[in-house]
Amino acid sequence: MAIIFSKFNPFPALKRAISGRDKAEEATEVTPCFNARQEEEEAYEAVERGTLMVPLDKIVGSVGRYHDFDSRFRTPSPSVDERLKGILDAMKEGKNLPPIALYQIKDDYYILDGHHRYRAARELERSHIRSRIVELLPSKNTLENKLYIERIGFRDKAGLPGAVELTELGQVHHLEWQVEEHRRHLARERGGEVSYQQAAVDWHRTIYKPLATIIANSGLVKSFPGRTVDDLYLYISVHQWEMGKNRKYGLGIDTLIPKDMEAFRTKMAEHTEQEYPEMKREITVFILLNVDGKHEQQIFDKLLALNEVTEVHTVHGSIDMIAKVSLMRDLLSSDAELLSQFILSTIRQWKGVLSTQTLIPGMSRIKDKDRCLL
Repeated sequence: MAIIFSKFNPFPALKRAISGRDKAEEATEVTPCFNARQEEEEAYEAVERGTLMVPLDKIVGSVGRYHDFDSRFRTPSPSVDERLKGILDAMKEGKNLPPIALYQIKDDYYILDGHHRYRAARELERSHIRSRIVELLPSKNTLENKLYIERIGFRDKAGLPGAVELTELGQVHHLEWQVEEHRRHLARERGGEVSYQQAAVDWHRTIYKPLATIIANSGLVKSFPGRTVDDLYLYISVHQWEMGKNRKYGLGIDTLIPKDMEAFRTKMAEHTEQEYPEMKREITVFILLNVDGKHEQQIFDKLLALNEVTEVHTVHGSIDMIAKVSLMRDLLSSDAELLSQFILSTIRQWKGVLSTQTLIPGMSRIKDKDRCLL
């Protein structure tokens, strides 16, 4: 449950909530960076997130101890260093130390209690530290904050370990539709009631994660600056499973990703994560070239040097040269787009190339090579 604190002095109540102390105590002065960040985000609504493992590199500052620590959490006092030594020894011996206390503002964390434990974990080159977290939710009216609240709202409702990183507002309802459809499917499959969170966790593991992994492995997101893997997951899944949209190109995606969400789940259950199919397919193209005779040998050699070119032939007639090319494209782009990019960035840059034509085979069949060629 969220708790609204006065924006002028939230720290005493928050510190009691996060430390479990009963008696009232005065809040210590906060570091300028934390104070500025809180003011900037208008982050005053507090939600207890429980005890979690937090990456050390996500902890960016301190609340109230800037007199004792520099920005790297080093202390000038030898007496304090003795305390640090004791904590280091305890950690090395594997003793169970209490979690540190953190405030969270979006993806950043600030230490309220446990500076020495944090520093000891850094010196021991640990990657995470056990932490009790109170999140201060941003309320400033910005697109970034609205997206953040929408993302964590779906995460919390679904009981997922992390948020789905969408970059457009108002798209979460598509994910909720998928979870609800999957909940109904599981109820029929199991012959009993299935909760929304149970369905969401299974959807995340058996549907979302396989498709998101395939998209991430494909490198497709590099073609969409400013977008995320989750944006592409949403685009593909909505068009495949919710809208059933017919495409004029990229039809190979239907082979990889069936238009029925549960059919995709069944297909992915046959693979481990390392065996997920690639979101690419190979296309074969023949490029016909007219060249200046003075540069024919040079162009011939350059073609052979390209990894994508598998064969080169000089011929007599209306064309001078034929090159066989194999290209890999993702399943959402068109052959024409890939071909244009390849030819314009290579062959059409070369001196002596007068013109090019491309032929994409329709029906193809390759005979056995165990024969004599004359």
